[in-house]
Amino acid sequence: MQRSYRSKFLKSRLKIILLVLLATTTIALTAIARPITHLTLTAWSDRDDRQPLPPGTVDDASHLNQTQVTIKQVKSQPGVTEVILQSVLRDALRQGKKVAIAGSRHTMGGHTLYANGISLDMLHFNRMQFNPTTKILTVQSGAKWSEIIPYLNERGYSVAVMQSNNDFSVGGTISANAHGWQHNSPPFASTVERFRLMLASGKVVECSRKENPELFSLVLGGYGLFGIILDVDLRVVPNEMYTAERFVIKSDNYIDTYRQQVDDAATIGMAYGRLSVAPESFLQEAILTTYHRVPETTHPIVSLEKQAESGLPRTVFRGSIGSDYGKSLRWQLEKIVGGEAGNRVLRNQILNRSSVLFENRHQAETDILHEYFIPPKSLKAFLAKCRTIIPQNEGDLLNVTVRNVHQDNDSFLRYANQEVFGLVMLFHQQRTPEGEAKMQVMTQKLIEAALAVGGKYYLPYRLHATPEQFHRAYPQATKFFALKRKYDPDGIFQNYFYLKYGS
Repeated sequence: MQRSYRSKFLKSRLKIILLVLLATTTIALTAIARPITHLTLTAWSDRDDRQPLPPGTVDDASHLNQTQVTIKQVKSQPGVTEVILQSVLRDALRQGKKVAIAGSRHTMGGHTLYANGISLDMLHFNRMQFNPTTKILTVQSGAKWSEIIPYLNERGYSVAVMQSNNDFSVGGTISANAHGWQHNSPPFASTVERFRLMLASGKVVECSRKENPELFSLVLGGYGLFGIILDVDLRVVPNEMYTAERFVIKSDNYIDTYRQQVDDAATIGMAYGRLSVAPESFLQEAILTTYHRVPETTHPIVSLEKQAESGLPRTVFRGSIGSDYGKSLRWQLEKIVGGEAGNRVLRNQILNRSSVLFENRHQAETDILHEYFIPPKSLKAFLAKCRTIIPQNEGDLLNVTVRNVHQDNDSFLRYANQEVFGLVMLFHQQRTPEGEAKMQVMTQKLIEAALAVGGKYYLPYRLHATPEQFHRAYPQATKFFALKRKYDPDGIFQNYFYLKYGS
């Protein structure tokens, strides 16, 4: 009798254990199955169905500005190139044509385009030479950072200030006065020592802080409206080895954490932040990543390998489009395994990354950048406004990166009159009139929110700001455009940006 009872008890207990194991296994499989299914479907649908542009047309990174042009490819031919460019400018004046200057065309508002104009393709104008004594790189304006970084890397040096990706040309970076993860630094203009500029008349002038200083400031962030940048002298820095550290924090505490972890640490070489776009923590959580210098006198020269153009990081990123679950999954993965925390990485390895790795590949869709420059004291207030504006306008926000920028004392049309934090936002939209109209409405509201807290917006992107908003953000613009007409009285250099705000 006792043995029978014990046997029943053991069987009952074993049944409970088996049920618990079955339930646990089911929960675990369900937990694994959903992200696997989501990522598998994302990878399957991530096909490239983009159509080639018709002959004689160009576009920019928005994929919304297809424009008929006459393309003139500029090649690096010593003693010849400048003569050819002078001839192009003379012909343009005689024929009543306008000239737009283009590098990688990563702007999004037609800053490199003019309908039925002449498009100067500068990407083959890319020679460079480094002086190890002065630590100055002399480079032609069409060279891309993907060419410059390996060149400097072989010599133990790196770029002082640039964007967070390597796709851009030097001329484009100057014309937008870009900035990046180089913390506590002014924009790119601060690293430019000198450049040669071909004016609309064909005359070539030297520009620096001492020689033609007005032109120097106008061209830095001047969007190609004053002339053709020929070659540039850039101040570079030693390549360094870093170790990364990450802090998961509340976004309202971002500035205080930045002050503690970056401003008070002399070992920091680079720093950036990222904000959550997941619905449960939308713009309320952040990750601050800092790169600490490894205290070594010399570092081995490591070859820079080309990154693969596919893989799990891309799938996780693209899986956040139109999906609250995808956004939440990505943020959880970022908090657990994202970044390079604990690893040693060279500065050049961080800089030598292409935006192509995560770009949109669908013909019917596009990804659009915004950037807002916010004073530190106003960041919390601006994010509070964004938490309302973006959902109300059904903005599909994919990413927000935070970058610190110090006061710019060099460019005329400057966006950093003081220390600011740049919030780089990437939105997804349909390439339809309806999609564009919705984006314009939301953009104007976000610009208004930035202006209300003493901030500005960045100019290389869609031309959605009203002229009134543009002039409020950049009150020096009236004089800027008057000086454009002084240096280019026949209006040879044109683009859609100037047509909307300056003509």
